[in-house]
Amino acid sequence: MTADEFWLYGYGSLIWKPPPHFDKRVPGWVEGYVRRFWQVRRPSSHFTSLSLTGNTCCSQDHRGTPEAPGRVVTLIERSFWAQLADHHDSAPEKVWGVAYRIIPDKVAEVKDYLDIREINGYTIHYTPFRPADGSPSIRTLVYIGTPDNDQFVGPQDPQKLAEHILASKGPSGLNKDYLLSLEQSLNELSPESGDAHISDLACRLRALEQDAHSAPAAPPTSSPSNMKFNNETSTREVEEIEKV
Repeated sequence: MTADEFWLYGYGSLIWKPPPHFDKRVPGWVEGYVRRFWQVRRPSSHFTSLSLTGNTCCSQDHRGTPEAPGRVVTLIERSFWAQLADHHDSAPEKVWGVAYRIIPDKVAEVKDYLDIREINGYTIHYTPFRPADGSPSIRTLVYIGTPDNDQFVGPQDPQKLAEHILASKGPSGLNKDYLLSLEQSLNELSPESGDAHISDLACRLRALEQDAHSAPAAPPTSSPSNMKFNNETSTREVEEIEKV
């Protein structure tokens, strides 16, 4: 790595939805943080779209609405997290993700794109990234929703959080797709790259879906037209009986 290289670390949707104009993708991890689904994500009123290389790119993770915002992941400093009452009371030392090296003459363009994509509650930080192949650590830029931003929700009951994610959807799709894509992407990075917090939420969500599919269907209700037809039929039957 040279001093003028620009690297970006992704620990959420950037793992499977990479930024534009990268020429290298490296799996690995950062330390000193904990990944949690504790950040609200709603459509922003500050922008509509950004044009990049002829394509219109909207923010990728609007998985809810202003009235019912979805949830996405953020990183919490481990020292701060240790003071909280988290239902998931353990977390891996390594927060796995992916580092992307951006083509030098595209860095400014990509930074503008990222500022729009990650605008809601996230701020810029820098952290050492350790490549999985054992090569030297890389200084990476990372977007983090810190506890002092107004979209940080903090510890939540995992079952209620899974229910909320299952019920949420927005301009970018279903909130559950974000969760399930993150679980799959993490598991594909390395045999040890899974995250128990993510896996538990995904397991709860799948159980909720299974319960919903196995629930008995509600009996059909009669429509007004059917009721009218039935009433008319009954009236004719009574008239015919009276005639007899």
